[in-house]
Amino acid sequence: MGTLLDNGVKPYNHYGAYLKEKYNGQRVFKVIVDGNFTCPNRDGSKGYGGCTYCNVDSFTPDTARKIPSIREQVENGIERARNSYAAEKFIIYFQPNTNTYAPTHLLKMMYDEALSIDPENTVGLSVGTRPDCLDFEKIQLLESYTDRLDVDLEMGMESIYDDTLERINRGCSHGEFLSTMKLLEGTKLELCVHTIFGFPWETEEMMLKYADEINRQPHIKFVKLHHLHIVKGSIMGAKFNKEPFKLFGIEDYTDFLARFIPLLRPDIIIQRVFGIADKELLIAPNWGFPKSKIQTYIDKGLESRGVKQGAMYLV
Repeated sequence: MGTLLDNGVKPYNHYGAYLKEKYNGQRVFKVIVDGNFTCPNRDGSKGYGGCTYCNVDSFTPDTARKIPSIREQVENGIERARNSYAAEKFIIYFQPNTNTYAPTHLLKMMYDEALSIDPENTVGLSVGTRPDCLDFEKIQLLESYTDRLDVDLEMGMESIYDDTLERINRGCSHGEFLSTMKLLEGTKLELCVHTIFGFPWETEEMMLKYADEINRQPHIKFVKLHHLHIVKGSIMGAKFNKEPFKLFGIEDYTDFLARFIPLLRPDIIIQRVFGIADKELLIAPNWGFPKSKIQTYIDKGLESRGVKQGAMYLV
């Protein structure tokens, strides 16, 4: 008979099932676009060097990094998704760096171009950004697409502690994140919040409190849960090479998720439970599995621990 997981039912509210139900079983694929944006924490507006864990190349596939124009990226991304994954519908995903960090009229030109490539089969727009690079005008622009597309606004919260945000040179306080969430109350956008677990000075108790902060924001629809990984070309990578510090092993991380996910509001959709970098860039932790096997390992581990999202959520 098999377990629920054997039948495709995960112990949490996962993104794949959400997409399958929302789009009537059609295969929906995100097409990553690099708009050649920078970041206020890199260009001197707020700082230089970026967040200490960040090498932007580690989050961007080669297919996006090496293709110069938006049109070419989308056309190639759609073709690859169709040929490799039998994708039928597409979400255009502006991912690398800060994708609202430009004048609004330029943002509109870029989004419009990407969305014009295959309008009949494009069902969504996803935009990754920082809380301090949004304002009313840019929110209005993104909302202008919601009459014909699902628009997912992804923001990096990373940590809820200002001490951590300062130590990683984030250049953005948690108070700024909360102010932006206030600005987004009542929005038509679907909000996704990104977190990082495993900064070595944060205890498990501290990290579990991220769930409370997410839960109290009713307009958060999606989350991406990542463990801290150390990549080449980052400030943290250079420090780790000189003096290594403890990072999550896959079993420890699964244990942590087994305690975190039951605290999370049950209606929230989890887009990811871990992050991964290209093996050429990854310093640590190297869990020794490809992405698909890591996903299976974690899902099976959560199921075996009897995890149920929201089981410990208190209204």
